[in-house]
Amino acid sequence: MILSDNTIKSLLKNERLVVDPIDEENQIQPASIDLKLNNSFKILKPTKFERDELEYLTFAGAEKPYTEAIRMDKSNKFEEITGHRVIIKPHSFVLASTKEWIELPNYISGAVEGRSSVGRIGLFIQNAGWIDPGFKGQITLELYNANEFPVVIEAGRRICQLVLKKTDEPVLNPYHGKYNGQKGATESRIERDEDYEDDLF
Repeated sequence: MILSDNTIKSLLKNERLVVDPIDEENQIQPASIDLKLNNSFKILKPTKFERDELEYLTFAGAEKPYTEAIRMDKSNKFEEITGHRVIIKPHSFVLASTKEWIELPNYISGAVEGRSSVGRIGLFIQNAGWIDPGFKGQITLELYNANEFPVVIEAGRRICQLVLKKTDEPVLNPYHGKYNGQKGATESRIERDEDYEDDLF
């Protein structure tokens, strides 16, 4: 069940749901909460292969072997940027975050959707994955400029919508994952996944 504006306000008043800071009059929509852009950004940088790794790599569709790549098995490098106005180059990817600190109770889950007005200028916003009950932190956003021209983004502007849903009962294991408590644009921590099997064959 998607939560209405009346239910959202009630949860905020009773401190079961935390969205801080919030201007209820301007940010609470009929069935969502508008969230604002923070001034914290990160740009993903490729990692160079070690010489002894190259012989174990398969290059799918590559005309020539690459010497660097984005990794899933190791931490990647990120350039950190702080600024009120940031330019995203055409067809470029930037990590950002919400200004608001969010805390979800153990019976509320959430999903982030891009605002229509933002999407109509060719800026795609994605929060990769569901926000589980129990999450605490600022929400990291993945921004992609689909235009042929740069896009200027501004901290403090409403950038996305948080849609909240109630679970049929309180969850047994609220979220305690690797992104709980994150502040600012937070890089991928996929290398910490415990379910990966290094030797598949």
